[in-house]
Amino acid sequence: MTSGPNPITSVEATRSIAVAELADELGTYKQRIFKIAKRLGLQAMKRREPTRGNQLIALVSEADAAAIRDAFAQGRRSGVQGTSDIAEFTPDEGWFYLIQLEPEHDPSRFKVGFTTDLDGRLRHHRCSAPFAVYKKTWPCRRTWERAAIDCLASGVEQLHTEVFRGRSLDEAVRRGDQFFSVMPSVRVVSEADDEQVPTEQEAG
Repeated sequence: MTSGPNPITSVEATRSIAVAELADELGTYKQRIFKIAKRLGLQAMKRREPTRGNQLIALVSEADAAAIRDAFAQGRRSGVQGTSDIAEFTPDEGWFYLIQLEPEHDPSRFKVGFTTDLDGRLRHHRCSAPFAVYKKTWPCRRTWERAAIDCLASGVEQLHTEVFRGRSLDEAVRRGDQFFSVMPSVRVVSEADDEQVPTEQEAG
């Protein structure tokens, strides 16, 4: 078991994953990922990512991510990770997105959902839909996701989980604008604002 800071080297950086992306994958909060990492003696690291506009992003190595996944799964099976973990934190604030999956060949097919990592989520979807683009994003709280999906997807054909086909994406955007216009304002905190995560320079 690793203890103390675990800086990501330049070689490991090519095999790292953003904490926000890992949280999205596991369907949990970034704070829980940090909490599990701390319990395992692992340390996330902030570094600037050229592919994300040179922003400071909290990352963990793939090896550490695998350990966190295992610990998360074990906790879920044993019932250790329940509402008590979540109660320590306010719900994550992120983005609700509408992705047009095939702008040229199937422009009416779209995917909606919540993420705290817009760049990472789009990269993930482009693995299966290389031309996917964001049609619109809205600041959102994770707890609003289900209601937002029901609103945007009302009256359209459901193809898969969170994947739909409608006559007009503009209509879906209009529904989204209406939904979020009546919700409280949300300030999405960037990864660079996570004071608990050192940068490479601070760790060195």
